[in-house]
Amino acid sequence: MEKVRKHEWLIIISSVFLVWILDYITKQWALTSITSLEFYGPFGFVLHRNPGAMLGMFSDLPPLLRIVSLSTGGAFLIFTYASIQYLLPMRGIPLRLGMSFLLGGILGNVTDRIIWGAVVDFLLIGNKEFASPAFNVADAIQWVGYAMVVYSLIKDGQKLWPTENSRKRVWVLPKFQLRFIAVLLAIGLGFAIISGVFSYTYLRIMIDDLTVGSSRYVENKFLTPFIFTYTIISSGFALLLFMIGRILSHRTAGPIYAFELFLKDLSEGKDRKLKLRSGDELKQLEIVAERIRKNIKPHIDAFHKQKQQEQVIDPENITDLEIDRQSEHDEHEIEEQLEKAKIKNSN
Repeated sequence: MEKVRKHEWLIIISSVFLVWILDYITKQWALTSITSLEFYGPFGFVLHRNPGAMLGMFSDLPPLLRIVSLSTGGAFLIFTYASIQYLLPMRGIPLRLGMSFLLGGILGNVTDRIIWGAVVDFLLIGNKEFASPAFNVADAIQWVGYAMVVYSLIKDGQKLWPTENSRKRVWVLPKFQLRFIAVLLAIGLGFAIISGVFSYTYLRIMIDDLTVGSSRYVENKFLTPFIFTYTIISSGFALLLFMIGRILSHRTAGPIYAFELFLKDLSEGKDRKLKLRSGDELKQLEIVAERIRKNIKPHIDAFHKQKQQEQVIDPENITDLEIDRQSEHDEHEIEEQLEKAKIKNSN
């Protein structure tokens, strides 16, 4: 597997920040410069504050649920983005750049949500009679990212899911892999529980201190959506941890299992090299296996030579033709001896 070079990693990671900065600068320009609807050819400009995300999605959700879910979702996507970039089994620069464009655009809109409580949209396509919904630079770059991801999946799908380079069994060492996943889930869910208890307690005390009179109505209005949103995010995080744990454990257990099979073949006199899959951990096992193979190879050659010698004299390997020839030879010798005996008797 061809690895991503250092300068390529720099381009991939910096693309996230470049998209975010470009989106922020254009929105600042829109806030200070656009005062009315204007069209220049097929492109138009209008200042619009969108309470939802891209193209108005989630705008009908309750304010607290909308803000918490979108803002926290941005942080969740950073973790997902980093995990996928690490786990990708191929170089795939267009795919990685497409993901960077997606993340940068999403973070640009999340920043709007955190600072202004709404996403700033100012771009239109069409004319004054018929135009597209308002969007921004982050939305446009996200669509470019989607196109790059789809193109990469179509073009390099075989590299992303190689049939000749994959093991038929996902659970090669089930006990080890399940234990690895359980530890990873325990750590992740433990942190989620601690964060949830802290956040819930903080919000409840703050509501009680700031509310005049009975706070039960305010608690139900704000804490119920918070618990609902936090549960969804934690469940998604746990599912992602399970998938990451399965992949990482397979990349570790797979080489160990392959090394066991290699040693078994050597013990049975089969001479072969150990070849691990791309993306596997413990690559040094290939070097160790080759050293073992070179040390044992003379013994394997001697074993095969001895087997060949045994096969030469093995009675089971004598053909019917050879048996017939031997029988004819024996009969001929018996006839000669009988003739000699007759001659002696006649004399």
